Amino acid sequence: MSVSEGGVSITPTAAAPRQVLALLTAFAGQVVPVTVLTEELWPSGAPRGARTELAAHIAELRALIARALHRSEDDEAPGGWTERRTADAVLVSLPGGYRLDTGTGVHDIGRFERAAGAGYRAMDAGDPSRASLRFGEALALWRGEPYAGVAAGPCLRREIERLENARLSVLDQWVEAQLGLGRHEEILSELSGLAARYATNEPLQAHLMVALLRCDRHDEALAVYMRLRTILHRENGVEPSARLRRLRHSVLTLRQTRVPAGAGGPAPYAADHEGAHGLAPVPLPVPLPVPGLPRVPGQSPSGRAEPAVKAVAKGAAKGVTKGVAVAV
Repeated sequence: MSVSEGGVSITPTAAAPRQVLALLTAFAGQVVPVTVLTEELWPSGAPRGARTELAAHIAELRALIARALHRSEDDEAPGGWTERRTADAVLVSLPGGYRLDTGTGVHDIGRFERAAGAGYRAMDAGDPSRASLRFGEALALWRGEPYAGVAAGPCLRREIERLENARLSVLDQWVEAQLGLGRHEEILSELSGLAARYATNEPLQAHLMVALLRCDRHDEALAVYMRLRTILHRENGVEPSARLRRLRHSVLTLRQTRVPAGAGGPAPYAADHEGAHGLAPVPLPVPLPVPGLPRVPGQSPSGRAEPAVKAVAKGAAKGVTKGVAVAV
């Protein structure tokens, strides 16, 4: 997590105030009740003097903000009039809670959600090219796990889960847009890695099967289905969805039409036989390396996304942007 004011970091090193700041940034612009903050810090029950300790953490954060504001003011060109913000105006005390006012700053979660929303609208409009671009912009903001380095309590854990699900949804739609543009060969390696990383995510497994099918790699597409089926049986005792079963049937049909009659060799994916307990003893492909993210527009050649917040923070240091920049 990285939070800065005017290009100057206000991210504390101590665990508790860092956790408080994380929760305030998660709901930036909204009042976070004291009860929510104390539950986050002490999930098993707030101790005696919890409110006093919370107030001390708020005071520490305001001191960091005040120093950042002072430094950013010193960096401004002399002679020009600028609006002066105070620490109390950035971290506002209100009846029953606190609010982090980011002013005209940026929040990478907000940027992610806006780009993802534009991608969804483009998909609804039947424009996979624009959707791919906007989904790529959203994914390029990710640098790892959300709120890394923060000791998350119950509220932050829910927010982290929400963000991870949102990212998976965008990944699913990004791949679908790529397939819609006929880029199955270009993304096959990255898609294989994603499918290995999210082994029970059915949309990604289905996309991988489609990409392999389009590359005439029928046996590998069927192996993806059987691997998923084995995992789902072992972990949850359930079958793949109807969509996956229909896709498997389509692969089998196409595979049979392309195998010459009487051809030799094993047939490990016969449609009428799946072994004991419905699970065929089929060979599984060697897992491919798992990349952090698909390589998308805006990433560095190394494949690591360059966070947009860095550029904003750089501009803030020059007095271009006022307000809090948040990267979680």
